Amino acid sequence: MLLGEYIHILDTKKRISLPARLRKEVGKKVVITRGLDQCLFVYSWKNWVKVSEKLQRLSMGQADQRGFNRFMLSGAVEVDVDSVGRILVPDFLKDFAGLKSKVVLAGVNDRIEIWNESSWKAYKKRIERKVDQMAEKLGDIGVI
Repeated sequence: MLLGEYIHILDTKKRISLPARLRKEVGKKVVITRGLDQCLFVYSWKNWVKVSEKLQRLSMGQADQRGFNRFMLSGAVEVDVDSVGRILVPDFLKDFAGLKSKVVLAGVNDRIEIWNESSWKAYKKRIERKVDQMAEKLGDIGVI
């Protein structure tokens, strides 16, 4: 399980060093794709296979499902984790997430999210203000 929040640097060659704890979980090959809320999703190869199988089951006849499938799959790139634990972020994904020098890597169960640091801080503030209401709704359906 991928957990935690880490501040790292996107170097001039568009590489990010994965924290050792996360690196151990994802292995040597990952898939990076556009995520939700203007961040990037990074999946281990094993978890990406599960995600892509779910995406394959979406209906081609439904515009929302078709669009989401395109969004996730057309933005996906296989990336090797190098010998010192870095991944290369392609330009189009860097631009999508608005990544600058400082980035946040957040472990979120089956994936790592990569955020522009200021976007992450703003997002966290919004969510922290709503967390009690969210917990009540999730409690109603038995999640909490």
